Amino acid sequence: MKASPRSMAVLILNRVEEERSYAGPLLDAGRSATGMDDIKDRRLLTQIVYGVLRHRGRLDWVLAAFYRGDFSSMEVGLKNILRVGLYQILLLDRIPSYAAVNEAVKAARKMFPGRDRLVNGILRGALRGMGNIAYPDPLEEPAGYLSVFHSHPQWLVSRWIDELGVEETRRLCESNNEEPPLTLRVNRLKADRGEILSLLRREQCGAVPASVAPQGVILERTDGAITDMGLFRDGYIQPQDEASQLIAHLVEPKPGEMVLDLCSGNGVKTTHLAELMNNRGTIVAVDVNGDKIGHLKRLAARLGVDIIRTLVQDATQDLGASFHKAFDRILVDVPCSGLGTLRRNPEIKWRISPEDLKELVPLQKKLLNQAAAYLKKGGSIVYSTCTIDREENEDMVRDFLDDHPGFRHSHPPVALSNVAPPGTFFRSFPHHHGMDGFFGAVLQRGE
Repeated sequence: MKASPRSMAVLILNRVEEERSYAGPLLDAGRSATGMDDIKDRRLLTQIVYGVLRHRGRLDWVLAAFYRGDFSSMEVGLKNILRVGLYQILLLDRIPSYAAVNEAVKAARKMFPGRDRLVNGILRGALRGMGNIAYPDPLEEPAGYLSVFHSHPQWLVSRWIDELGVEETRRLCESNNEEPPLTLRVNRLKADRGEILSLLRREQCGAVPASVAPQGVILERTDGAITDMGLFRDGYIQPQDEASQLIAHLVEPKPGEMVLDLCSGNGVKTTHLAELMNNRGTIVAVDVNGDKIGHLKRLAARLGVDIIRTLVQDATQDLGASFHKAFDRILVDVPCSGLGTLRRNPEIKWRISPEDLKELVPLQKKLLNQAAAYLKKGGSIVYSTCTIDREENEDMVRDFLDDHPGFRHSHPPVALSNVAPPGTFFRSFPHHHGMDGFFGAVLQRGE
């Protein structure tokens, strides 16, 4: 018997919370394993999982108001049954409330025998009393209100209010809870963007050019997975957010150069660098995770890139004399909090903590300092993150420049002026630019 979208959503949400997994891969695996072929079921499953993760703070606030006990101590699975039910009642228009309650009760009866009455009572209480829910006062407690109503941890909301102000923080939180666009990168080694746009439009995908990224394409709709498309299998397109695409343009690699990608990960940016180099020159991709390097090799093969050499090694340690002053350009795309990607990865906001940031900053500093030794005179380092946190971004770069007088902050390319005005760093925000929140700084070494 096939699992329903609602019951599968509960199982996926349980794994996200208990195993610190990411929703995207679990959704892909779950849909394949259960043979969920109906496009409406697939869409509902995706909508529920991401909807619950995006709005979990508000859902929990409401549920706690109708539970006679400590909601935070309730079993994870029972919480997620209630969250899935309430999400449909509170935030989905097309699903009747009675159907959402009935499905939740069935799930509780199966997964938590004897607790189905509790689930029924809480959800029906919420249905009757939703209008009486008291939220924190937005004027007297702006951080508390934004945290609950827009579902972000209060420590994070307070941090953003200190940096951005209340109104900017409100807009940022709202944007983080929206569904992000499906953005692709066209592989310029195989086709130009105009050709791919024409092909995608013939397939009724509603494809439009990205606003800034030269190879970027935004799909307004698609009925299937990108990975099932022939254009993907043949290496013409690669899913990648527009802000992420702009990092390679910030590096500005030239054909024939020696380029180092110090934290290559799965290789999405690495292969983009190779495309901008017309697949001529050498890129050395380093990552401590061998599985990610394996993914990079498979990605490069699909895209037709063959100038990448790989190395599995801890980049916080010296990579050896042969690396010293050997590279024209270096990308240091460091591990970070990921706070700029909450539209795509809403689970991050429920697991990140201030202590995590304190642990990340020394790691980022080590990686950037190591990179300085590998750069030729006159070369440049691009330090980048997918976070909007100042401590991981501007503060990091300013500390580096204070410690390395031979370097200076260089202006980003003019083509990126929408997200990097002259004399500033590259900074994108979901609520301003319609793309993920990224940071980038070009650090030029003197001759």
